[in-house]
Order: sequence, then structure tokens, then C-alpha cells
Amino acid sequence: MYGGSTLAFFGSDTLEIAGEPLRALLGARPPRGRSLRLASGQDCFIRSSGPDARSGAPCVLLLHGWLASGGLNWIRAFEPLSRDYALHVPDLPGHAHSTPSDADGRFEIERSADDMAALLERVSPGRPAIVVGYSLGGMVAQALWRRHPERVAGLVLGATSAAPLPRLRSRRPFAGVAQAAGIYARILEGATRLPRAAADRLRRLLPPPLARLPRGHWAAREFSRHHWPTVLDAGRAIAHFDARDWIAEVDVPTQILLTEHDGLIPAEQQHALAQALPHAHVRTLDSGHFACVRPDFGEILAESCRALTHEAA
Repeated sequence: MYGGSTLAFFGSDTLEIAGEPLRALLGARPPRGRSLRLASGQDCFIRSSGPDARSGAPCVLLLHGWLASGGLNWIRAFEPLSRDYALHVPDLPGHAHSTPSDADGRFEIERSADDMAALLERVSPGRPAIVVGYSLGGMVAQALWRRHPERVAGLVLGATSAAPLPRLRSRRPFAGVAQAAGIYARILEGATRLPRAAADRLRRLLPPPLARLPRGHWAAREFSRHHWPTVLDAGRAIAHFDARDWIAEVDVPTQILLTEHDGLIPAEQQHALAQALPHAHVRTLDSGHFACVRPDFGEILAESCRALTHEAA
């Protein structure tokens, strides 16, 4: 995993958000959200759209990836999914508008799964949801099924793995990725707060697509709100996640969106996840890790959710 240069990943894979996807990001805006206080004491920020769950519409929960937020990761998905589903899109603990789960700022995938189960009981009481997880969110989704199977009607797992770092492999490459991610994200955070002259100098260090975000843009503010000790600690949680001992026990309909040119979660790891779930349907995307910003991603995800809905009926 993480072969080659860390900076090569952030320099090349982020090019997927150049051009048309970036223009769409600049012009789009996610729905407004609200904060809910969970029993654990965490303030969880959530954006909801589509028909009310009380109308009988199926519920979909979208869990975002590392260094992202609900608004950033799922900007393509709000409109297509809101047509048919009661859609709920939280920020994971410590990310963007949500507070950390722990006083010490640590990020634990299992505890995040517990928080998401508590959130579902608030927004869709007594009814299981289709849980969609992307990258880190896919790991939280797997843990959510493991710890709270009654809350999960089906899974869509995108650009994710059951074991991002197999037991016998070094964690040093991942530490390098986490460090580089922190540097890039802190630069972007600083670019939203510093005087214009200093911000302009810092922007030259960013990958070109991110540097084009105007000052004060909502996407830049999402980054600036991260609780960085928690967000960077999520890298440690990713490194230690390993569901291989139990992932084959998943007994709900599952769709896998496999990003075959992924520089962060290699395709072979995603294939291994698919092989562990012999009844899962796999859709291969001709894309890297940031497939979620593609113009067609929202419709692809909506098709996957509809397939699960029909399979579960």
C-alpha cells in the first residue's frame, strides 16, 4: 500500500478535481445542517434532505472519507439520492462541524460506529438504513454493521478496504501519507485565515485545484473547521483497522464501488474485500481515489442504492 512518493499521490490523484468537477464544486453548495447532541456527549453535525423518514421513504446514511466532510465528500450525491431517499449526511467526529467523540481528541472507528448507530436511532427510529461508506467512512460502515447489525439494511462500500495495512506490513508509509495530508490541510486552513498577501504565497504550495478555491468559499471553511488532533489521529485508526476476521459474516445486501486507479486504497485491496463478500455486487470505476467528485458519481451511487432497495424488498 502507498507505494511510491506520498507527494506523488497528493499531486496526481487530486488532479481528478480539476476542470469540470472543480467548476461544479465552486458553483454547488450542500444543504444546510444542524447539530444533534448524542448520548455520548458528542455534537454530531448532520445534513438531511429528501422525503421525511416518517413518509416511509427508505433511509440512507452517507459516511465520508478521511480529511473530508459530509458536504465535501457527497456534494455530487445530495440531489440524486434526495429524489427517493430520506438522506442523512453527518460529519464524522472531529471533522468539519462535528466535535470529537473523546475529550483527548482520539478517533476510534468503533466508537464512531457507535455514534452513527445512535444518530440513526434519532433520525430513523426503529428502521434500518442503507449505509454508504467511502474510504474511512467505509471502515466505519463495516464496524457499524458488526456492532449494530439491526441498524443496517444494506451496505455500499466505495474506495475502501477491510485491512488498509495488512498485519505484517510496515506502517511507516502510512505515517508519511498522514503527515503530508496534515501539511496540505493545514496550509489550506491557513489560507482561509491569514492576510491576503500571506495566503496568496501559501496557495502556491497547494495542488492547483485546491488553490483555486476563493477565500471564504464554503469548501475551504469545511477544512478550516477540522479539529486537527482528531482528524490526524484518524490516520492511526485507519492504519490499525482490520476486519478480515469477520467481514465474510456480513449478511446484508452489499454493493462495492471499486476505484481501479486508486493511489490510496489499491485496487487489489478492494478486490480482496469483494472476494470476502461473495454475494456483493461490484461496480468498477475507471477512476482514482477521488471518484466521488466525478460528475456521474451521484447517479452511480443512486443506482447502487436502488439495487440494494430492490434486493432487500
